[in-house]
Amino acid sequence: MSSQTELLGPPQTPPEPRRATPKDRAQRKRRPNRIAPALYLFPLPAVALLAVFFATPLLQAFQYAITDWDGFSPTFNYVGLDNFTRALTGDTLFTNALTNNVKFMLVVVVFQTAFSLILALLLTKNSRPNIVLRALFFFPTILSSVSVAFIWKFIYDPNFGLANSILAAIGLEGWQSAYLGDSNLALYWVAITQVWFHAGQMMVVFIAGLQGIPRELYEAAEVDGANPWQRFGAITWPMIAPAMTIVVAYTTVQSFKAFDLILAIAGNPPKASLDILSTRIYSTFANTEYGYAAAQSVLFMAMIVLVTVLQRRVLKLTQKSE
Repeated sequence: MSSQTELLGPPQTPPEPRRATPKDRAQRKRRPNRIAPALYLFPLPAVALLAVFFATPLLQAFQYAITDWDGFSPTFNYVGLDNFTRALTGDTLFTNALTNNVKFMLVVVVFQTAFSLILALLLTKNSRPNIVLRALFFFPTILSSVSVAFIWKFIYDPNFGLANSILAAIGLEGWQSAYLGDSNLALYWVAITQVWFHAGQMMVVFIAGLQGIPRELYEAAEVDGANPWQRFGAITWPMIAPAMTIVVAYTTVQSFKAFDLILAIAGNPPKASLDILSTRIYSTFANTEYGYAAAQSVLFMAMIVLVTVLQRRVLKLTQKSE
């Protein structure tokens, strides 16, 4: 052992690394970075598409909204805010569509959110029966709006439709209805169709939120003697706040964009009891009033933004009070 030590000599310690001097740091700063400039090129295709297909049409909508352009003439006149004044104060068709859309939105948001949350609470566990039921409830979402409209037109048919046939079979003829033929209730029957159409989609969002809640919180609440309602109010409701915000905002936008469902189920143009903002704007465009239709579209967009912001604030206040 001593002979090996004599041959190898004493153990040598590795030299300490040289510390960077100010001169080294200055040279490193002056060295060109060839990667950083290239990173700015990656978002350019997305920005270009956004500018061409979103920003430009949006700016043109604001431009046409203050004109009397008919969509075909090479020239037009600027009319200022006359189109907006006409829509809000002098057009009964637009105000009727606005009222219908608010009613439709309220019914759909309340019932679709509640129904999808109940389904999510019942089907949260990843058991095989629950997975099958989730797929069944989600299935309507993959159908087209036209297919859903024709299915429910058959259900609502007052003469040979499924709804009245079932009521007659169980002896509830007094509950039979004209459904879409009833001007006072037609909008609410279409709202039920919208809820059936998208509740399964919102259920998936709620299930994702529920499965992200730590189980230890429920176990601790059970040890403290909390009942199911207390656990829901103290744990579930605050913890699904992000999912609730997404569901309410998305459902609101869906209720304002139910153009294809309304048009397929009620015909073109729909009668006054089923006319909503999107179908009213479409009819205005079809009447070659492009400037006026653009003004209606701007009001439509502003209303969606306003309602969504108000909903977010109400949800935040509700969750803070809990």
